[in-house]
Amino acid sequence: MCPRNSPRNSTAQPSRAAPARRLRALAAGLLALCLGAHAEAAPRTVDLELVLAADISASVDAQEAALMRRGFAAALRDPLVIDTISSGWLGRIAVTYLEWAGDQYQATVVDWAEVHDRDSAFAVADAIERAAVMVEMWTSISAAIGAAARRFEANGYSGTRRVIDISGDGPNNKGPYVVHARDLAVAAGIVINGLPIVNDRPSPLGFPPLPNLDLYYEDCVIGGQGAFVVVADGFEDFARAIRRKLLLEVAGRTSPAPLLRLAAEKVRPPCDAGEQQLRDWMPDMD
Repeated sequence: MCPRNSPRNSTAQPSRAAPARRLRALAAGLLALCLGAHAEAAPRTVDLELVLAADISASVDAQEAALMRRGFAAALRDPLVIDTISSGWLGRIAVTYLEWAGDQYQATVVDWAEVHDRDSAFAVADAIERAAVMVEMWTSISAAIGAAARRFEANGYSGTRRVIDISGDGPNNKGPYVVHARDLAVAAGIVINGLPIVNDRPSPLGFPPLPNLDLYYEDCVIGGQGAFVVVADGFEDFARAIRRKLLLEVAGRTSPAPLLRLAAEKVRPPCDAGEQQLRDWMPDMD
């Protein structure tokens, strides 16, 4: 028969090791919390972080803006584009879509989203088409580049490449000097590719088009390792051009340059051509 415990016997003696064990357990718990928080904050790795930046300045009418929207959406839904995305090293990219005009207008239409298969690509395409189409004054490629570059900050993704895809139908005529904006982005490790929409008709406001806009984009807008231009021959050609451009960007390739360009036939515009145009067209403006 076991003896009954006396009050003295039933009182547990405190162990000297207990405080140390409690401290170790507390430290382990705090470490687990910190590691968990770090894991939650860690960016998602992708093959490419891509900002699609479309010009919706007053030189683009509502019908042309809609053509651009449909072109972006069709390119994202294209089976070859989707297959190229899923065939990458990681098989996924991150995309955001913004529209821009003057230096005071840069609007995110579709926030960052991961694209890795048909459903995710169609979801981004649908979101681009659903948004209301806006048209704003002036053309600030420089402000668009600055806004697009800031979109990479704390976006939740870490890509092996960061690319800004600029589409537009005219030169910079407002905001900072376009070359300075380009060079700042390139210095931050960002590649800027261009899709100039070349046409010979005045804007809805009567503003004349810039001759040789493709050369302006080559000299003044694009930059970074492997940067390239794909030209759209008018807005009706935009869907073809943006599909080709997306395929090249996702695959990490460059567009082959023309085999021959006769310098006598094309004059390369200066990088302040848009500002000069504006001064000539509206001399009373500051």
